[in-house]
Parts: sequence; C-alpha cells; structure tokens
Amino acid sequence: MSTRNKSFLRGAAILGLAGIFVKILGAVYQLPFAAMMGGTGLAYYKPAYDVYTVFIVISTSGIPVAVSRMVSERIIVQNHIGAHRVFKLSFKLMLTIGILSFAIMFFGADAIAKISAVPESALSMRFIAPALILVPIMAAFRGYYQGQQNMKPTALSQIFEQIFRVIFGLGTAYLMLHAILGTRLLKSFSATEKGAAGGAFGATVGSLAGLAVMLLVYLLDRRNIFRRVAKSQHVEEESDREILKKILIISVPITLGACIAPIMSYLDSPIVVTRLSMTGWSHAAAKNLYGQISYATTIVNLPQALSMALSMSLVPLISSAHRTRDLKGMRENTSLAVRVAMLIGLPCAAGMFVLAKPILLLLYSAHYEEAVNVAPTFAILAVSVVFVSLIQTVSGILQGVGRQNIPVRNMLIGIVIKVVTTFLLVGVRGLNIKGAGIGTLLTYVVVAVLDLHATKKYTGAKFDFGLTVARPMAATAVMAGAALFVYYVLCGGGEDNKIGCLIAVAVAAVVYTAMLFVTKSIRRDELENFNAGRKLLRLIDKIGHRK
Repeated sequence: MSTRNKSFLRGAAILGLAGIFVKILGAVYQLPFAAMMGGTGLAYYKPAYDVYTVFIVISTSGIPVAVSRMVSERIIVQNHIGAHRVFKLSFKLMLTIGILSFAIMFFGADAIAKISAVPESALSMRFIAPALILVPIMAAFRGYYQGQQNMKPTALSQIFEQIFRVIFGLGTAYLMLHAILGTRLLKSFSATEKGAAGGAFGATVGSLAGLAVMLLVYLLDRRNIFRRVAKSQHVEEESDREILKKILIISVPITLGACIAPIMSYLDSPIVVTRLSMTGWSHAAAKNLYGQISYATTIVNLPQALSMALSMSLVPLISSAHRTRDLKGMRENTSLAVRVAMLIGLPCAAGMFVLAKPILLLLYSAHYEEAVNVAPTFAILAVSVVFVSLIQTVSGILQGVGRQNIPVRNMLIGIVIKVVTTFLLVGVRGLNIKGAGIGTLLTYVVVAVLDLHATKKYTGAKFDFGLTVARPMAATAVMAGAALFVYYVLCGGGEDNKIGCLIAVAVAAVVYTAMLFVTKSIRRDELENFNAGRKLLRLIDKIGHRK
C-alpha cells in the first residue's frame, strides 16, 4: 500500500475513533434529553439547533476545507511561511463571520422562530447563539492542522467539546426545566421552553471547551511552527487579498453545498408543522409529531461520524495528489474511500432497518407511544445512511480535485426533490411524518448517484463492483439475518425486549466483522497498517495454524 494510502487511513482512523466517541457522547446527551423533554420539548429545541447548524455550516464547512487544502499545497513544497499566512488570514475571516452570525441569530431569534412555525424556540436560539462566535475560530485552527495531515488536535478538541456539551447541556436543561435555575430572569417562559434552552446552552459551553483545547495545542506548538517558518524554502509572494480570494473561491461552493442539508432539515419544521395543520391535526399535535422526528435522526446521525472523518481526511490528501499529478495515488484513494464508505454505511443501515422498533424502545422507553409511532419513519431514514455516507465521502473527493461546485449543484437538485416530496407526502393522512422520511431518502439517493457519476468522471477512478458493493452487501445480508434470528427466535422477540435487542446488536456486530473476512471485503495489506489490525491478523494466523 502506498504511503499516501497509509496517511489517509491513519487520518481517517484518528478522526473516525474520535467521531465515534463524540457520537456516542452525543447519543448520551440526546437520549436522556429526549426522554426528559418529550416530543413537544424537542420541537422547541430542534428549530434552534437546525438554524444554529446552518450558521455553523456557513462559517465552518467551506473555509476550513479551503485552509486545509491551501496549507497542504504549500507544505508539500516546504512553503511554511505561506501555510501560516493562510491560517492567520482565515482566523480573521472566521472571527468576522462568527460575530455577524451571532448578531443575526441572537437579535433576530423571535423572527426566525416565527418563520419556523415554532415561536417557542426563540429562547433556545438565544442560548445557543454565543457558540457561533467560538466554533468558527476553532475551525480555523482545525483546518490548519488538518492541512498538515495532523488530525490529533481536531480529534482532541472534538472530544472535549462534546464532553462539556453533554455535561452542561443535560445539567442546565434539568435545572431550568425543574425551575431550579433561571426562575426570575426567565419567568415569562414556560418550563419546557426553559428546559429546551438549557439543552441548547450545552453547545455554547462545549464550543468554549473545544476552542480552549485548540488554543492550548497551538500555544504549545508555536515554537515548532515558527522554527519551520524560519527555515521555509519559499517566500510567499501572494498578497493578503489574493490569498483571501483563493480561500473564498474554494470555500463558497463548498459552503453552499454543505448548507443545503441543514437547510433541508430546518425546512422540515415549517413544512411538516404547517402541512399537518392543514390536513386536520391541531397545532400542538403537529408540533409534537414534528418533534418526534428527532428520535429517529439522533440515531441515524451516529454513523456519519466515520464518513465525515473520511471526507475530512480526503481533502488535503487528494488535493496534494491532484496538484503533484499523482493520478495513481488519487485514484487509489478514491476507490478505497468509496469502498470504506460502503463498509460503514451498509451494516449501519441494515441493522437500524431490521431492528427499528426494538432500538427505539430500548432508547426511548419513557415515551413508548411516541417511539412506536416514529419507528416506520426511523426505518425509512435508516436506509438513507448508505447514501449519506457516499455523499459525504465523494464530496470530499470532488473538493480535493477542485470540483467543489458539483456537490452544490447536485444538492440543489436534491433540495427541490425534498421540498416537493415532503410537502406532498406529509399531507397524506396515512403517512404524515413518514412522508418527511421518504422525501429525505429520495433526496439522498438522487444526490449520491449524481455525485458518484461526477467522481468517476473527474478522477478516472474505477470501482470494483464485487469488492465495493457485492461483498459488503453479502456480509450485511448475513448480519441482518443473524440480528433478526437472535432477536425474534432466540430472544423471543416482542416490542420492548431490551436485553434481546442488545444481544441482537452485539451478535450482529460480531457476525458482520467475521463476514468481512469470509467475503474478503477487507484485504490483509490494509489491516497491516494499524496496530489493532496487525494484532487481529496474528490472532487469525494462530487460529488457522492450530487447525
């Protein structure tokens, strides 16, 4: 395996492990928070978080990628002066964007909440708004280190950010929900509004902790940075204006494309609530149904940690290969990344699909009726995990080869599909919120197909159908069958069999891992690049030798 492949896999592994930990912590936060707040409380929280996500995407999706790419291109030719200048200018740009985003969300909270059809979400918007200043600054540091293929600072800051978010989010939500905190200043708001705002405040505290980690890493690394700058073999000749122009040229299309997914999520609020109200549901019931979607999306979002790690690792690596005309390395990394995306997406989608209701009741037993009601929507959204994994991965590839406008175009097509299908299907009485799930799934299917076509066109990569699709699907099918057999036959089935669900999930994970080797979906040379992989191979060899 090439050095670049090893670098990609190691970078993806570091961010992937951190991402798994962060997503687990996110579930630790979301699950008790959902149980505490219920569907109505989630309806007050979700629009605030969706709007926050849109602003965060605007400020952090494109610029860090541009910084990562431009830093990587300069470091590969030993131009450390230019790399550090890119970072400093991006820092100033991110700070400016952060302040503007904060002002819009904090002072415009009431107007934005009314547009979302959930005016009670305004308080949550104000409590989460300060994070809009902190997160962009943190992202500038992350982009700088990712451009150096150093993923550890990003991983460390993500972990600390999420730990503090969970602790303070749950703690503040509980204290405000039960009138222990904020009783005087917030006496005009309901307990549910205050609880939702307390949960939103966790993002603000978490972003402060994450930024503190990145600042500490940078301060400890300053001496090495300036030593490399002093020894730099190239003098940066570009003006600040030229560098900023390049950052914007790269980042704007990426940002526009990345904005579309959170905008789609936010549009669910006015479309779903309004459409349900139009078809006979009371406004309170419509808000509750809309809030229930969060039960499903919280779980569906978990596998995205790994596919996002792939995307973040790919951009600087493929950008360097593209710049140095290393076509072989670029194509190898492209085909490998798509295959890994399938290896991640397929089992996650299948597992959540076949055990949709048991998983929801395992996690949300305190809201039994709501969990049962949202199970079909969860099963539909579970299928989309495969396509989301592919979209995130190939978007990183296209960004790396300078084709960042293509994912934007494809997602714009997707958002039209999403709006039309959600509006039409949610209005069908028998479908209601399931219509939103179907609209989301159709959107991601179309976008994934378009993105894959563009990736093949602009990288020249060829995908081995057997290795990329057929073998992982075979392993996934056996895994899904094992999960169903264990839960419904060995453990007796039932809707609320928590122990049976846990056993089925554990068995499914073991069976899928074994089937990857049986179907030869993972090659030996790929495992040899990791300590854990080498240990696993030694264990397999010993077992085989004994036989």
